[in-house]
Amino acid sequence: MAAIVQASIRPAQQRPSVAAGARLRPRVLATAPRRLVVLAAAAESTTFGTFLEELRDYSMKLHTKSQAPKEGRAPEKKEQKPFAPTREGFLRFMVESKVVYDAFEDIMQQAPVDYYKQLTNTGLERGEALAKDIAHMQQHWGLEVPVAAADGPGHTYAKLLRGLAVSNPPAFLCHYYNHYFAHTAGGRMIGKSVSNAVLDGWTGGFYTWEGDVKELLNRVRDSINSIAAGWTREQQVACLEETPATFSWGGRLVGLITGGAAHH
Repeated sequence: MAAIVQASIRPAQQRPSVAAGARLRPRVLATAPRRLVVLAAAAESTTFGTFLEELRDYSMKLHTKSQAPKEGRAPEKKEQKPFAPTREGFLRFMVESKVVYDAFEDIMQQAPVDYYKQLTNTGLERGEALAKDIAHMQQHWGLEVPVAAADGPGHTYAKLLRGLAVSNPPAFLCHYYNHYFAHTAGGRMIGKSVSNAVLDGWTGGFYTWEGDVKELLNRVRDSINSIAAGWTREQQVACLEETPATFSWGGRLVGLITGGAAHH
Protein backbone atom coordinates (compact mmCIF):
# COMPACT_ATOMS: atom_id res chain seq x y z
CA MET A 1 0.00 0.00 0.00
CA ALA A 2 1.26 3.51 0.59
CA ALA A 3 4.61 4.16 2.16
CA ILE A 4 4.51 4.72 5.92
CA VAL A 5 5.58 8.21 6.87
CA GLN A 6 5.25 9.16 10.51
CA ALA A 7 3.95 12.66 9.99
CA SER A 8 1.07 14.93 10.87
CA ILE A 9 0.13 17.97 8.90
CA ARG A 10 -0.68 21.42 10.11
CA PRO A 11 -1.58 24.21 7.69
CA ALA A 12 1.24 26.71 7.45
CA GLN A 13 0.33 30.31 8.12
CA GLN A 14 2.06 31.36 4.94
CA ARG A 15 2.51 29.13 1.92
CA PRO A 16 5.13 29.65 -0.76
CA SER A 17 3.98 31.21 -3.98
CA VAL A 18 4.23 28.54 -6.67
CA ALA A 19 3.17 28.77 -10.28
CA ALA A 20 0.26 26.57 -11.31
CA GLY A 21 1.37 23.19 -12.62
CA ALA A 22 4.95 23.58 -11.43
CA ARG A 23 6.61 20.56 -9.86
CA LEU A 24 6.85 20.55 -6.08
CA ARG A 25 9.53 18.53 -4.35
CA PRO A 26 8.54 17.19 -0.93
CA ARG A 27 10.91 18.49 1.73
CA VAL A 28 10.46 17.29 5.29
CA LEU A 29 11.66 19.41 8.19
CA ALA A 30 11.42 18.65 11.90
CA THR A 31 9.82 21.66 13.57
CA ALA A 32 8.83 20.15 16.92
CA PRO A 33 9.32 16.85 18.74
CA ARG A 34 7.46 14.01 16.99
CA ARG A 35 5.91 16.38 14.49
CA LEU A 36 6.91 16.82 10.89
CA VAL A 37 5.66 19.42 8.47
CA VAL A 38 5.94 18.94 4.74
CA LEU A 39 6.82 22.17 3.00
CA ALA A 40 6.74 22.96 -0.70
CA ALA A 41 10.22 23.64 -2.03
CA ALA A 42 11.06 25.96 -4.88
CA ALA A 43 9.23 25.27 -8.09
CA GLU A 44 11.01 23.44 -10.88
CA SER A 45 10.41 23.92 -14.57
CA THR A 46 8.47 20.71 -15.25
CA THR A 47 4.71 21.14 -15.60
CA PHE A 48 1.88 18.63 -15.58
CA GLY A 49 -1.12 18.09 -17.79
CA THR A 50 -3.49 17.49 -14.86
CA PHE A 51 -3.44 18.03 -11.12
CA LEU A 52 -3.50 14.30 -10.36
CA GLU A 53 -0.37 13.85 -12.47
CA GLU A 54 1.30 16.31 -10.13
CA LEU A 55 -0.13 14.65 -7.02
CA ARG A 56 1.06 11.25 -8.18
CA ASP A 57 4.53 12.62 -8.93
CA TYR A 58 4.64 14.22 -5.48
CA SER A 59 3.59 11.02 -3.74
CA MET A 60 6.02 8.81 -5.64
CA LYS A 61 8.91 10.83 -4.25
CA LEU A 62 7.87 9.58 -0.82
CA HIS A 63 8.16 5.93 -1.88
CA THR A 64 11.36 3.94 -1.57
CA LYS A 65 12.99 2.16 -4.51
CA SER A 66 11.68 -1.16 -3.23
CA GLN A 67 8.14 0.24 -3.22
CA ALA A 68 8.45 2.04 -6.56
CA PRO A 69 11.59 0.89 -8.44
CA LYS A 70 11.32 3.46 -11.23
CA GLU A 71 10.22 6.54 -9.31
CA GLY A 72 10.85 6.02 -5.61
CA ARG A 73 13.33 8.39 -3.97
CA ALA A 74 12.78 8.05 -0.23
CA PRO A 75 15.53 6.29 1.75
CA GLU A 76 14.98 2.63 2.57
CA LYS A 77 14.18 1.69 6.13
CA LYS A 78 17.18 0.09 7.85
CA GLU A 79 15.15 -2.74 9.35
CA GLN A 80 12.37 -4.42 7.43
CA LYS A 81 10.25 -6.82 9.45
CA PRO A 82 8.98 -9.82 7.50
CA PHE A 83 5.32 -9.62 6.50
CA ALA A 84 3.63 -12.31 8.57
CA PRO A 85 -0.17 -11.91 8.37
CA THR A 86 -2.64 -13.67 10.66
CA ARG A 87 -6.33 -14.32 10.15
CA GLU A 88 -7.15 -12.43 13.33
CA GLY A 89 -4.99 -9.50 12.25
CA PHE A 90 -6.55 -9.39 8.80
CA LEU A 91 -10.03 -9.48 10.29
CA ARG A 92 -9.18 -6.56 12.56
CA PHE A 93 -7.73 -4.71 9.55
CA MET A 94 -11.03 -5.18 7.72
CA VAL A 95 -13.11 -4.06 10.71
CA GLU A 96 -11.05 -0.89 11.20
CA SER A 97 -10.92 -0.25 7.44
CA LYS A 98 -14.70 -0.49 7.21
CA VAL A 99 -15.01 2.37 9.72
CA VAL A 100 -12.79 4.48 7.47
CA TYR A 101 -14.50 3.59 4.20
CA ASP A 102 -17.92 4.16 5.78
CA ALA A 103 -16.73 7.64 6.80
CA PHE A 104 -15.53 8.46 3.29
CA GLU A 105 -18.76 7.22 1.75
CA ASP A 106 -21.01 8.95 4.30
CA ILE A 107 -19.18 12.22 3.70
CA MET A 108 -19.67 11.96 -0.06
CA GLN A 109 -23.37 11.21 0.36
CA GLN A 110 -23.91 14.07 2.81
CA ALA A 111 -21.81 16.39 0.62
CA PRO A 112 -20.89 19.20 3.06
CA VAL A 113 -19.06 20.58 0.02
CA ASP A 114 -21.16 20.51 -3.12
CA TYR A 115 -18.54 18.96 -5.41
CA TYR A 116 -18.35 15.83 -3.24
CA LYS A 117 -21.55 14.77 -5.00
CA GLN A 118 -19.38 14.02 -8.04
CA LEU A 119 -17.71 11.24 -6.04
CA THR A 120 -20.80 9.27 -5.01
CA ASN A 121 -21.69 5.89 -6.51
CA THR A 122 -18.33 5.65 -8.28
CA GLY A 123 -18.11 1.87 -8.10
CA LEU A 124 -15.01 2.14 -5.90
CA GLU A 125 -17.00 2.09 -2.63
CA ARG A 126 -15.81 -0.63 -0.25
CA GLY A 127 -18.05 -0.50 2.81
CA GLU A 128 -20.60 -3.06 1.63
CA ALA A 129 -17.94 -5.49 0.37
CA LEU A 130 -16.13 -5.28 3.70
CA ALA A 131 -19.31 -6.06 5.64
CA LYS A 132 -19.78 -9.26 3.60
CA ASP A 133 -16.14 -10.30 3.95
CA ILE A 134 -16.17 -9.76 7.71
CA ALA A 135 -19.28 -11.96 7.99
CA HIS A 136 -17.64 -14.62 5.81
CA MET A 137 -14.51 -14.77 7.97
CA GLN A 138 -16.62 -15.07 11.11
CA GLN A 139 -18.71 -17.90 9.69
CA HIS A 140 -16.04 -19.80 7.74
CA TRP A 141 -13.24 -19.75 10.31
CA GLY A 142 -15.27 -19.25 13.47
CA LEU A 143 -13.46 -16.03 14.30
CA GLU A 144 -14.74 -13.51 16.81
CA VAL A 145 -15.26 -10.16 15.12
CA PRO A 146 -13.40 -7.48 17.08
CA VAL A 147 -15.09 -4.23 18.00
CA ALA A 148 -13.59 -1.09 16.51
CA ALA A 149 -12.70 0.90 19.62
CA ALA A 150 -13.60 4.58 19.79
CA ASP A 151 -9.92 5.43 20.24
CA GLY A 152 -8.69 2.87 17.70
CA PRO A 153 -7.20 3.71 14.30
CA GLY A 154 -10.47 3.40 12.38
CA HIS A 155 -12.57 5.83 14.41
CA THR A 156 -9.63 8.16 15.04
CA TYR A 157 -8.93 8.42 11.31
CA ALA A 158 -12.64 8.73 10.49
CA LYS A 159 -12.94 11.66 12.91
CA LEU A 160 -9.99 13.36 11.23
CA LEU A 161 -11.56 12.85 7.81
CA ARG A 162 -14.91 14.29 8.87
CA GLY A 163 -13.16 17.38 10.17
CA LEU A 164 -11.01 17.86 7.07
CA ALA A 165 -14.00 17.35 4.77
CA VAL A 166 -15.42 20.62 6.12
CA SER A 167 -12.35 22.61 7.15
CA ASN A 168 -9.93 21.69 4.35
CA PRO A 169 -11.58 19.96 1.36
CA PRO A 170 -8.38 19.77 -0.74
CA ALA A 171 -6.57 17.95 2.09
CA PHE A 172 -9.57 15.64 2.50
CA LEU A 173 -9.52 14.78 -1.21
CA CYS A 174 -5.84 13.90 -0.89
CA HIS A 175 -6.84 11.23 1.63
CA TYR A 176 -9.70 10.08 -0.58
CA TYR A 177 -7.53 9.78 -3.67
CA ASN A 178 -4.64 7.99 -1.97
CA HIS A 179 -6.84 5.63 0.06
CA TYR A 180 -9.02 4.43 -2.79
CA PHE A 181 -6.42 4.37 -5.53
CA ALA A 182 -3.77 2.68 -3.38
CA HIS A 183 -6.25 -0.07 -2.57
CA THR A 184 -6.58 -0.95 -6.27
CA ALA A 185 -2.79 -1.20 -6.65
CA GLY A 186 -0.58 -2.10 -3.69
CA GLY A 187 -3.66 -3.01 -1.68
CA ARG A 188 -4.49 -5.84 -4.06
CA MET A 189 -0.93 -7.13 -3.82
CA ILE A 190 -1.27 -7.23 -0.03
CA GLY A 191 -4.63 -8.98 -0.33
CA LYS A 192 -3.14 -11.66 -2.57
CA SER A 193 -0.26 -12.18 -0.16
CA VAL A 194 -2.62 -12.57 2.80
CA SER A 195 -4.89 -14.86 0.81
CA ASN A 196 -2.04 -17.21 -0.05
CA ALA A 197 -0.56 -17.13 3.46
CA VAL A 198 -3.52 -17.60 5.79
CA LEU A 199 -6.85 -17.59 3.92
CA ASP A 200 -6.55 -20.79 1.87
CA GLY A 201 -6.64 -18.78 -1.36
CA TRP A 202 -9.86 -16.91 -0.50
CA THR A 203 -9.81 -13.27 -1.64
CA GLY A 204 -13.29 -11.92 -0.93
CA GLY A 205 -15.17 -8.93 -2.28
CA PHE A 206 -12.87 -6.28 -0.78
CA TYR A 207 -10.42 -6.86 -3.62
CA THR A 208 -12.90 -7.21 -6.46
CA TRP A 209 -14.98 -4.60 -8.26
CA GLU A 210 -17.99 -4.75 -10.53
CA GLY A 211 -16.89 -3.89 -14.05
CA ASP A 212 -13.48 -2.77 -15.26
CA VAL A 213 -11.68 -1.15 -12.32
CA LYS A 214 -9.50 0.85 -14.72
CA GLU A 215 -12.59 2.49 -16.18
CA LEU A 216 -13.90 3.23 -12.69
CA LEU A 217 -10.57 4.83 -11.74
CA ASN A 218 -10.48 6.90 -14.91
CA ARG A 219 -13.92 8.34 -14.23
CA VAL A 220 -12.91 9.26 -10.68
CA ARG A 221 -9.66 10.78 -11.97
CA ASP A 222 -11.64 12.96 -14.35
CA SER A 223 -13.91 14.12 -11.52
CA ILE A 224 -11.03 14.99 -9.19
CA ASN A 225 -9.11 16.77 -11.93
CA SER A 226 -12.22 18.79 -12.75
CA ILE A 227 -12.62 19.71 -9.07
CA ALA A 228 -8.94 20.61 -8.64
CA ALA A 229 -9.00 22.79 -11.74
CA GLY A 230 -11.29 25.14 -9.82
CA TRP A 231 -8.97 25.41 -6.80
CA THR A 232 -6.56 28.22 -6.16
CA ARG A 233 -2.88 27.29 -6.25
CA GLU A 234 -2.79 27.50 -2.46
CA GLN A 235 -5.58 24.93 -2.27
CA GLN A 236 -3.72 22.64 -4.67
CA VAL A 237 -0.58 22.91 -2.54
CA ALA A 238 -2.65 22.10 0.57
CA CYS A 239 -3.74 18.88 -1.15
CA LEU A 240 -0.17 17.96 -2.11
CA GLU A 241 1.18 18.64 1.37
CA GLU A 242 -1.32 16.26 2.98
CA THR A 243 0.24 13.29 1.19
CA PRO A 244 2.54 12.09 4.02
CA ALA A 245 -0.38 12.04 6.45
CA THR A 246 -2.37 9.81 4.09
CA PHE A 247 0.56 7.39 3.94
CA SER A 248 0.88 7.38 7.71
CA TRP A 249 -2.78 6.49 8.26
CA GLY A 250 -2.72 3.85 5.54
CA GLY A 251 0.34 2.33 7.16
CA ARG A 252 -1.32 2.20 10.58
CA LEU A 253 -4.23 0.24 9.15
CA VAL A 254 -2.08 -2.18 7.14
CA GLY A 255 0.06 -2.77 10.21
CA LEU A 256 -2.92 -4.45 11.88
CA ILE A 257 -2.70 -7.38 9.46
CA THR A 258 0.29 -8.89 11.21
CA GLY A 259 -1.32 -8.72 14.65
CA GLY A 260 -2.66 -11.68 16.57
CA ALA A 261 -6.07 -12.07 18.10
CA ALA A 262 -7.74 -8.75 18.80
CA HIS A 263 -8.11 -7.80 22.48
CA HIS A 264 -11.02 -5.64 23.53
